[in-house]
Amino acid sequence: QMQLVESGGGQVPPGGSLRLSCSASAHNFSTYALVWFRQAPEKEREFVAAINRAGTIPYYSNSVKGRFTISRDNAQNNMILQMDRLKPEDTAVYYCGAGELRSVIGGDADSWGQGIQVIVSS
Repeated sequence: QMQLVESGGGQVPPGGSLRLSCSASAHNFSTYALVWFRQAPEKEREFVAAINRAGTIPYYSNSVKGRFTISRDNAQNNMILQMDRLKPEDTAVYYCGAGELRSVIGGDADSWGQGIQVIVSS
């Protein structure tokens, strides 16, 4: 099972930017689709973005489309979520996951990271 570690979270004011990274420890990283989910306090976990194995097709929720960009570097075993024009409602713990594309978009990943906090507040 692949181990995933998120980094890059923190606190920013509304309108600011953050760059989340998800690093993986697996020689077969490129065989997995990747996903970001988030969970705000007292709310259900929510799909944010996903990307196919080759890194050529991104998927976004309507709430982040046009503000967030997902990308991956298979040579570096790394995935990035660039978050721009952040809003207070983006505040949540963000999790990266890996698995088969249709499954991860539905929240069923083979592996999950431990999560990282993002706070958007002035």
